[in-house]
Amino acid sequence: MDARLNYFADPTAGKALKHLMAAGRTLKESPLPAATQELVALRVSQINGCAVCIDMHTKDAAAAGETAVRLHLVAAWREATVFTEAERAALELAEAGTRVADAAGGVGDEVWAHAAQHYDQEQLAALVLLIAFMNTANRLNIIAQQPAGDYEPGQFH
Repeated sequence: MDARLNYFADPTAGKALKHLMAAGRTLKESPLPAATQELVALRVSQINGCAVCIDMHTKDAAAAGETAVRLHLVAAWREATVFTEAERAALELAEAGTRVADAAGGVGDEVWAHAAQHYDQEQLAALVLLIAFMNTANRLNIIAQQPAGDYEPGQFH
């Protein structure tokens, strides 16, 4: 399967994506734990059905030492005992921030307060930006039908 668009071959899209990718690298350098970042990126991508992002974040997380058990249980994190309370709060915020159209009230105060118990302001800002970034990346990849399966860990870093 070939992608509908090659974003990097288009001058306008290429320029825009250069800045978007720079934002993604900035988030990687934030004080939000790297493992949490990968879990959140994976969960947002699962919700949105972005195969190429699921491929990427599963492989990057595994290469960074994440266990197969935790990766397999991200989709069912509420019932899984393998995540810390802070990770659970981040996954809860990621789901609420991704499913804004499904949740009439958007991200509720209880969800926000739970995340704020575990992360400082800089980490919360990085978490919110990561959720928004992943939703953007997912939509770009889904619309263009980017194929999945060939990603090599660290390919875009």
